[in-house]
This record gives sequence, C-alpha cells and structure tokens, in this order.
Amino acid sequence: MLEVDVIIIGAGASGLMCAIEAGKRQRKVLVLEHANKPGKKILMSGGGRCNFTNYSVEAEHFVSENAHFCKSALSRFTQWDFLEMIHAQNIPYHEREHGQLFCNESARDILNLLLGECEKVAANIQLNTQIQNIQRQGELGFKVKTNRQEISCQSLVIATGGLSIPKMGATPFAYKVAEQFGIKVQPTRAGLVPFTLHVEDKEKFSALSGLALQATIGNERQSFTENLLFTHRGLSGPVALQMSSYWQEGEELTINLLPEMDLQQLLQAQQQKIKLKVKNYLAQFLAKRLVATFLPAVLLELSLLDLSHKQIQAIAELFNQWIVKPNGTEGYRTAEVTLGGVDCHAISSKTLQANQVPGLYFVGEALDVSGWLGGYNFQWAWASGWCAGQEV
Repeated sequence: MLEVDVIIIGAGASGLMCAIEAGKRQRKVLVLEHANKPGKKILMSGGGRCNFTNYSVEAEHFVSENAHFCKSALSRFTQWDFLEMIHAQNIPYHEREHGQLFCNESARDILNLLLGECEKVAANIQLNTQIQNIQRQGELGFKVKTNRQEISCQSLVIATGGLSIPKMGATPFAYKVAEQFGIKVQPTRAGLVPFTLHVEDKEKFSALSGLALQATIGNERQSFTENLLFTHRGLSGPVALQMSSYWQEGEELTINLLPEMDLQQLLQAQQQKIKLKVKNYLAQFLAKRLVATFLPAVLLELSLLDLSHKQIQAIAELFNQWIVKPNGTEGYRTAEVTLGGVDCHAISSKTLQANQVPGLYFVGEALDVSGWLGGYNFQWAWASGWCAGQEV
C-alpha cells in the first residue's frame, strides 16, 4: 500500500491551492482527480479568461447558512495574496466592472501557475483515478481505495466541488463523503443560473430574445442592478444570475427596466409639452420591440396628451415594477455554482477540518459557501485551500 501524508481528492482551484501549501510544509502530497486533465473548470471560466478574484472581497458577497463562516479564511488569504502570485509569474490581467479581475490572454495562465507551484513542492497529481472506498484508519488516518491502488494518509482533503456543470465532471462525491462520516449537508440547488419562464410568458417575451438592457431585479431580501438579457427560454445576464442565488421556487421578482428613471413622474411632467405617441416617446429610453411587447396596441398609438392618470400609472408600473414569477431556473446544467453543501457548522472556519472527524477537511465549493458573480468563488477556493494547506 502506498503511504503519503496528505491525499487531496479533486484537482480544481481549491485542491491545487491546498496541495501547494501542504507541499511547502514538506508534506508528501498526492492529488487524485477522476478527470483526464486537472483544472477543467478553471480553463472554461470567465469565457476562457478566468475571473480569478475581485478587488473588493467581503463576507456579504457570499451566500451561506452560516454567514460568518467564510470570514476567517478570506481574511487570512486575501485577494492581494493571490495577486502577489499573479505578479510573481508576470501574468497579464485587467479589471472589468465591479472590480472583477480577468487574465488578458487565457485562463490557462492561472492553471499553469498552480501546476508549476505543485511541481516545485513535489505535490503529485494522479489523473483518471476513481475513488472506490474511503475508510477511517485508527484514530489518525484514512485508507483510500482507487481503481489503481490502496493509499493511506494522515490527512484527507475533499476538494471535489458541487453539482454545477455536470458535463465538466461535477458529482455529489463530497456530500456522500460527508454523510459517510455523519456530517450534515445543507440542501443544494443551482446558483448563478438563468431563470426560465412559464409557457405563456415565454411565448410573449420570445420576440425579445437577445435584447440586453440595464435593470434592477429584487425581492424582499435582496436586489441587484446590472445587465439583463432576454433569452428564448427566459431571463439571463449578470443581474439575473446574481438574483438567482437569492430566489426561492414559487417566488415573484420585481424588475425595474428603467432603474435610473421614475417613469410616472416623467410622463406627468412631459404630458402637456409633448405631442408624441406613447411608442415614439418611450423609444427614447427602451428598445421599440420591448415597448411593443409590453404595451397593448391601443396604448402604443395614443398621444401623450390623451393619456389618463390611470393609464400613465399603468405604463409606469409595467416598466418600473414589472412583476414576473419565474417557472424555475436552467438548473445545474448551466449554473456557475452550487448553493448549499457540506454544513459549515460542522467544520472549523480556521482550519477547514471537520469538527468531529480529525484529519478530514473540506474546501472550496463542496462547502455551503457560494460567492456572487465576479471572481468571488475563485477567491473562496484560493482562501479555503490555502487555510487547509497550513494544517493538513
């Protein structure tokens, strides 16, 4: 049987970071990965450019049943610490809106950085490896049986992520390991994912497919203002993805398609001055096909002068307070993260070790910590992997 100090299951962002840090401490590290290549999700992220962190990282940018859990790791390995690694490798990057940082050239730059650091510290990565069985070995240690061999270790790190994008190899492996060792798993669902609409709404708004505009989407708990994209199935774009992490099935959403403008006030102020038809007046602010889809033909053809107070109120409400009840979301197929996961109350926020199972660690997306869109999920991967790497 092969003996190592640390087995890390999963060669993604958090697993590789943990391997680097454990290797720096002279630990004998073996990373096991079921896919044929490491870091597949890193390569596809950010449209192939990898939104690897954000200039502004706070606990409020994360969703978890245990809201304070992420604070310790994020404060110990910050976005500035990851940027130091980027600068040391001279990886060119740029900032987009809201402090998001992307590679100039390719996400492969990030993966090569991680693999290069693993090589430096002699952290071994074994691909095409299926885990068949995990067993506790005495008080301190585990025995892992794979399709190739049996391996024993002192520390076992689960870095296999969540359920999002199954075609990239996502599995519920982490949750099964948690359950095997009596660790609670918070209910999971797709996050950072487009909304789908009910049949009648889908038919009504299908003409708007491909149209993008600035909008505010909210419910009683949260709201975001960013680009909204109409699709042939529903609503997407950054604002819809962000909001999906705060939406529960069956809930209505309020969408303001003119977030910078109080349309009722504007129409009342302009009514006596402008003789334009409603459709021509609104075309200054909104796409013609959007206006035509939202308003009945009889209103479109009226002059502003002829509008009653009730009609002005109705028009304003349609655009400033459009109420929509999504049918659901696109699900894990296109989700960028998995909400829920291994219960953070059962894990040390400082070490990422399971409280009741010495030597067992969970990092990254396997845990019930999900970031907003904008580099936050990568920063959580780096921070949680780094912290576990100091301990394993």
